[in-house]
Amino acid sequence: MNIILITALFAAALALILGIALGFFREFFAVAEDPLIGLVRAALPGANCGACGFPGCDGYASAVASKTAENGKCTVGGTATAKQIAAVLGSDAAEVAPVVSVLACQGSKEHAPQKGEYTGLQTCRGAKLSAGGTKLCAWGCLGFGDCAAVCQFGGISMGEDGLPKIDLEKCTGCKVCIAECPQQLLREVPKDRKGSMARCSNRNPVKTMVMKTCKAGCIKCELCVKNCPQKCITLENGIPVVDYRTCISCGTCVAKCPTKVLKLLQTAGDLNQAAEKKVSA
Repeated sequence: MNIILITALFAAALALILGIALGFFREFFAVAEDPLIGLVRAALPGANCGACGFPGCDGYASAVASKTAENGKCTVGGTATAKQIAAVLGSDAAEVAPVVSVLACQGSKEHAPQKGEYTGLQTCRGAKLSAGGTKLCAWGCLGFGDCAAVCQFGGISMGEDGLPKIDLEKCTGCKVCIAECPQQLLREVPKDRKGSMARCSNRNPVKTMVMKTCKAGCIKCELCVKNCPQKCITLENGIPVVDYRTCISCGTCVAKCPTKVLKLLQTAGDLNQAAEKKVSA
């Protein structure tokens, strides 16, 4: 009994001594924080999303205070936050162009058949690594919602058609979903951009194979390229690419596309809707 009591008292005394020593060394070796860091940090929204390129708001605040980063890298806070930081630092505020994520796929459950029954880890990344994907279209959205799971702003939800729906009002352009998608189907797009975008990533050059794997895929007919009055569309790796410097958002390509792949970026409803239920080849 005495041995147990002595051991307990010794442990308590040792803990007390170590605690006092740690407190002393913390104060002795403490480095005074630049007060600007705290002021900049207070102006940030606290999302810690990493969109600025730094490890959270603390890292970004430190970089801004030390003048190694611009004040306009916070996409969550946008220009308003940049102005607050600029006021703290006594500098000019940078303009922050708002961006959103857009899904470059419309291969819903109805249009993109499954390769078979998948019973593995129910995540897009798990399905990609273990089975090379679950759909006949090797480039299509896998539909497990990894993007929705990592969105901390509630800007993405999974639709009944198996595709993620992006709320353009809630999307802050943090790009976390873009990094999470193993199929690389989410695109960063300026929120005020006009023009059309191809909502397909199927790069198979054979029309019959495209239609076999996805009824809403781009069939490489090039009608968009041939009919564009501005000649601002080219086919790159089998996908229509628009030169937004010359696009006038006339909608001709959208009207001519037989599989309704092209959508106007300025029409939020178009970007969030599934493909047309009836698609003609």
